[in-house]
Amino acid sequence: MKAVTDPAKLILARMLRLLRWRVWIQEKLQPTEWQVTLLWAAFAGFLGALASMLFSGLAEGVHDLFGSTSLGVVDSMRLLPWWGCLLVPTLGGACAGLVLLYGPRLTRSQSSTDYMEAIIIGNGHVPIRASLVKSTAALFSIGSGGSIGREGPMVQLAAVLASMIGRWRQFPPPQLRLLVACGASAGIASAYNAPIAGSFFVAEIILGTIAMESLGPLVVSAVAATLTIRVLTAVHVLYKVPAFQLNSPWEMGPYVVLGLIAGTVAPWFLRSLRHAEDFFVALRLPLVARLALGGLVVGALALKVPQVAGNGYSVVVEILNGRLLWTALIGIFACKWLATMASFGSGAPGGVFTPSLFMGAGAGYLFGTAVHNVWPVAAQDPRAFALVGMGAFLSAASHAPVMAVIMLFEMTLSYDIILPLLLCSVIAYYTAKGLEGASLYSASLQRKEAESAPPFAETSVAQLMRTKPPVLTPQARFADIAGMFLSTKVNNLYVVDEAGRFLGAVSLHDIKTYLGEPELAELVIARDILHEDFPRVAPDLPLTDALGGFLGIVAERLPVVGADGILRGSLAKNDLLLSLVEKRKRPLA
Repeated sequence: MKAVTDPAKLILARMLRLLRWRVWIQEKLQPTEWQVTLLWAAFAGFLGALASMLFSGLAEGVHDLFGSTSLGVVDSMRLLPWWGCLLVPTLGGACAGLVLLYGPRLTRSQSSTDYMEAIIIGNGHVPIRASLVKSTAALFSIGSGGSIGREGPMVQLAAVLASMIGRWRQFPPPQLRLLVACGASAGIASAYNAPIAGSFFVAEIILGTIAMESLGPLVVSAVAATLTIRVLTAVHVLYKVPAFQLNSPWEMGPYVVLGLIAGTVAPWFLRSLRHAEDFFVALRLPLVARLALGGLVVGALALKVPQVAGNGYSVVVEILNGRLLWTALIGIFACKWLATMASFGSGAPGGVFTPSLFMGAGAGYLFGTAVHNVWPVAAQDPRAFALVGMGAFLSAASHAPVMAVIMLFEMTLSYDIILPLLLCSVIAYYTAKGLEGASLYSASLQRKEAESAPPFAETSVAQLMRTKPPVLTPQARFADIAGMFLSTKVNNLYVVDEAGRFLGAVSLHDIKTYLGEPELAELVIARDILHEDFPRVAPDLPLTDALGGFLGIVAERLPVVGADGILRGSLAKNDLLLSLVEKRKRPLA
């Protein structure tokens, strides 16, 4: 047998061998676009967990710098002299204000888009510099004892990294928005060690839908983040509490009342935060002075009640373990409310998610103790009422009862409390919704939604298509076709003439016949094997109609062809379905 020495034939033979592997992988192993999205969601979750850990470490470092101690925020406040108790939160607020004031100037950051805005009305671009400035300011507010949560900057940083990944991979807007949502899911999961709740937080509150097209990637990202946190920190349960159980059916009556109480108090709590914000704005103080004043108020309250400092996590643990007297808790509850108003109202960057859990735990424990003193059988363990109160208050504040129930279960792993937790959370949700339509996030979400894109029926293919798909000329030889399939990940190559008119498509499966016959392959050109009847969509076609173009075919993309026959781009099924899910969202409450 004579060996082949012609370089062109050697190259073609090598390409055919590679292409045979490409066809086999495509048929057996090649992941779909959805599966690739899940892989990137997992990567975003991993990076989001690392960002959350880094932020927590830096916040602890700032706290050590201000408090000169490795103790927690509450214990540090106890040890400080009276002037230090006033100075530390005030200085932290001033530093946060300086960062917010001069940070954008130093970094030349113009946009202040947060992750919610990028997901709801944006194209998925979360500004890096503005996010770093806001997160740096949050380090000073949180590290100095501000009554504010860490979850806000954690979620923002995780969303920034997800947005960077999507832009690096040049994802289209629908896919990029989904990836940013995956980052947000990872941030919540990292902050509370609650992957399911992290997924439902984004799905229920931000996306407004639990369709699998969006929920699947959210879950993968949250699970990846939680696994990363557990492997690197060995933390499995956020709140280590005793095993709670429903001791008597008579307890369900007081739990119903607790749901009504939480559903009534939560709207007042949110309303007080908005009033505090209006009060600080009305003072017309410079930004630095306003945040310093908020810190001063927290410090003044901490002189007598150091438990108001920080996000309230350590105090919640004491409540759930029964280490606080109800008489002391009344004062702590009232002062913590005022401290949160001061921090939030002054504009301290952070979240109010964890302070909301504190308010629920305090209200639940106080109510459970009162019932226990009057009717012991109906409230044998007031600590269980504190746990249920956390979920009920969070449900009423966020208007997301499913997320609240799941989060409380994941944070405590107390299954026996599920029945009263479900009942109480649902009652609290409907009570709060009846008293006040606004939730913890609804004001921001409704403002952003008002500026959002046009309705789904008014969105056309041209707004969603990907431009410059890989194309071939009708005279392209088999070697060119093989090289194009090897260098791209598409399974269909579009054939256009010199004027750019669409002539048809060459499928990867259609060249399978020629892979074992190099001599025959040398004679084949694109025109010989193209499908002239390949489905196509018009650029002005509504997306609702474009969805029908994918019925009955296995193609992941369709060519977008104008009335003049010119190929304008391609429409990906993945992008189309994501857009469908986005426009199918429920109205915001």
